[in-house]
Amino acid sequence: MMNPTIKGYLSVLSAALLWASCGTAGKALFNAGMSPSLLVQTRVTLSAMILLTLFAIRRPSLLRITLGDIKHLAIFGALFLALMQLSYFIAISKIHVAAAILLQYLAPVLVACYSFLFWREQVTRVKILALFLSVSGCYLVVGGYDINLLRLNHAGIIWGVISALAFASTTLLGEKVLHRHNPWTVLTYGFLFSAMSLNLLFRPLGILSQSYSALQWTAILYIVIFGTLIPFGLYLTGVNFLRSTRTIIAATLEPISAAFMAFILLSEAFEPLQILGGISVILAIILLQRERELDELSPEMIRNRKP
Repeated sequence: MMNPTIKGYLSVLSAALLWASCGTAGKALFNAGMSPSLLVQTRVTLSAMILLTLFAIRRPSLLRITLGDIKHLAIFGALFLALMQLSYFIAISKIHVAAAILLQYLAPVLVACYSFLFWREQVTRVKILALFLSVSGCYLVVGGYDINLLRLNHAGIIWGVISALAFASTTLLGEKVLHRHNPWTVLTYGFLFSAMSLNLLFRPLGILSQSYSALQWTAILYIVIFGTLIPFGLYLTGVNFLRSTRTIIAATLEPISAAFMAFILLSEAFEPLQILGGISVILAIILLQRERELDELSPEMIRNRKP
């Protein structure tokens, strides 16, 4: 059986790869006139319908929750999960994709600070170094050093910062609710409550009043399945096996994946500083995994390990 820690990292890295792959599809839909709010509303509504139908037929036990669970799952889905997606896509529509990614990946700093201050997660030099390497590496990969990237409209910057706060909150609350539920239970109700809030906020099922081509519907379904359902499921699985700090730092592989895909598919060349940034993020992940292995091999951990 695979080591849970390795499984956690593989889940998060796979999620990052899939999230990176759907950016082009989303940008194409925006260029065709689709609004960010309609795309987010559609992706969470279809995701909720698919998961509810699938589990009602195949694994109804995953849908069983208590009345006491509704509060946390409602906050997780209707507020943070919905806001995370909505703010990120609005930021993309107003500023460069790279800048939106850069702002959202302030989230690892927020998660680490919260975990250290309120959850009393152990502060180590390795974690601080990994945090610095991941954030600075992300900054270099998306080209944050380019002065043109900093000439952004204020609304785009504000939505980007909101997306970072929502991403951090989703990760932290996700860790809390995962102590009681299967990741797919959390995700199903998260999308359900997210869909409910967005369909109240915007025109209900607004996608039905639109006329899209077969290619555009293919892009929408790709975002729903490969940009939403699978990666969010993998990410929450990673949170379930790792602490929030390690999970969200590992997720900074997303901008590296996006840059690498652009290199393969669009022949976009890497600049030296972008390569350095990619190495920094990968090094951060290796450092975190190495520290985890040393913790598990320490005499205290061995004494406390159950036979």
